[in-house]
Amino acid sequence: MATDFLSQLTGSFATSAAQNPTVAVMEAAYAAAGMNVRYINCEVPPDRLADAVRGAIGMGWLGFNCSIPHKVAILDYLDALAPSAEIIGAVNCVVIDGERLTGENTDGQGFVNALRTLEDPDGTSMVILGAGGAARAIAVESALAGARRITIVNRTRARGAELAELVSSRTPAAAHAVEWMGTYDIPTDTDIIVNATSIGFHPSTSTPDVSGFREGMVAADVVANPPRTEFLQRAEAAGARTLEGLGMLVNQALTNARLWTGRDLDPMVMRRALEDSLEA
Repeated sequence: MATDFLSQLTGSFATSAAQNPTVAVMEAAYAAAGMNVRYINCEVPPDRLADAVRGAIGMGWLGFNCSIPHKVAILDYLDALAPSAEIIGAVNCVVIDGERLTGENTDGQGFVNALRTLEDPDGTSMVILGAGGAARAIAVESALAGARRITIVNRTRARGAELAELVSSRTPAAAHAVEWMGTYDIPTDTDIIVNATSIGFHPSTSTPDVSGFREGMVAADVVANPPRTEFLQRAEAAGARTLEGLGMLVNQALTNARLWTGRDLDPMVMRRALEDSLEA
């Protein structure tokens, strides 16, 4: 049987690209599925984004991820946006069909898919710590998945209020903002609390200043390194169910691959590759 030496291409455009473990995750999953697909991690400075997009189209790529600092700038090169990406106003995954580019935001989708392993967000009351890019994606996708009420807790009140207004005006959920001053006491009717800040990311050992974890609630952290953050350990000690940041990253990668190839890859292969890359 003839060997096919022409791989289909996917990848990532970012600055800096060297710290992105997604390449290890995707390459391992493609290989395990026996697919002749590659994932190429590309260092793309802001003034070269247009060149990179043209190159991907010219080489027939299936699509690519875009990370900092391109998640908003990439909008100028797209032909269409998925509904949630249009609301969020940022894109981290681009699907190429011929010369047509469609933008998706799989950050929030990855979170919601991981969350559903513990709790369906439909009808829940959620607290999100932070109002940055991760919080924005999680808030919008959770609202579209049926979250009833979302509280945005942020140290800068104006930024939190802007996200709450976006959620309230563009989704079925009711949202409001709370200024994070000192210790935040989690309301007793909270079903899900999410640390969507970078507090606790290695090598830091700090943790969000919150109290009021209780038995049965879900506590989720977007921080993937370390997987068992101090935030999650405190929540677990109080009887909460916990969701690691690794789950969000794996489900995000699964969604990316499905959009590009139409295939469902093996999440366990992805998780092992991610854990190995973080331990390296």
